[in-house]
Amino acid sequence: MTQNTAQYDVCAVGNAIVDVLSPCDAAFLTAQDLAPNSMQLVDAERSAALYDAMAPGVEASGGSAGNTVAGVGSFGGRAAYIGKVADDVLGQVFTHDIRAAGVHFDTPVLTGGADQGFGTGRCLINVLPDGARTMATFLGAANQLFADDIDEALIGASQIVYLEGYLFDPAPARAAFERAAAAAHKAGRKVAITLSDTFVVARWRAELLSFIEQSADIVLANEAELGALFETDDFDAAAAKLAAIVEIAA
Repeated sequence: MTQNTAQYDVCAVGNAIVDVLSPCDAAFLTAQDLAPNSMQLVDAERSAALYDAMAPGVEASGGSAGNTVAGVGSFGGRAAYIGKVADDVLGQVFTHDIRAAGVHFDTPVLTGGADQGFGTGRCLINVLPDGARTMATFLGAANQLFADDIDEALIGASQIVYLEGYLFDPAPARAAFERAAAAAHKAGRKVAITLSDTFVVARWRAELLSFIEQSADIVLANEAELGALFETDDFDAAAAKLAAIVEIAA
């Protein structure tokens, strides 16, 4: 299959999340034991308590990869998305929003997920006056994305499969991640990965590096993530190492 036969420009695989954005100050982050400019995973109880403490906010469907394909669609690109939501109100909101953005999305919902403590994932985002974001994410149903949820035909019909680094945290989602990459290469497509967060890189550095060397054609990272991947503060040296092992480094 050649690139000019692709039905979609980008198919993203990621955590289907509804974002809750609220303004805050540094004192709030300290009181809530939140490290500024970080992302941490929280359980349902912690998510509920933090939500109650936050200032009034705005809810919007999101997630790293979800936002990316919504952006692709907004520029006229043909985009698809694979991610897991529960059969609850937030799941309906996410599904409506991403389809309204022109993105193909038909991953089966997690039936009964809300009753099992796996409601649709949500990311509580506290925003400082300078725009810096601190995120506490309850993955919920997003954490239940399994390899069987990967539509290999959809991956094969997409010029690029875009993989969200956050998926390295839960083991079942990591298996889905690997299956998507394998399906893309089998169809002669490109595999892109975003490193997502320095905390993700710190937890899974060896695994991420191995995946990049074996399966990634395109890597997207910020300076801090790139430094963490190669355990160096020398940006130029880290960039050179990445450029040596992938086709495109951004």
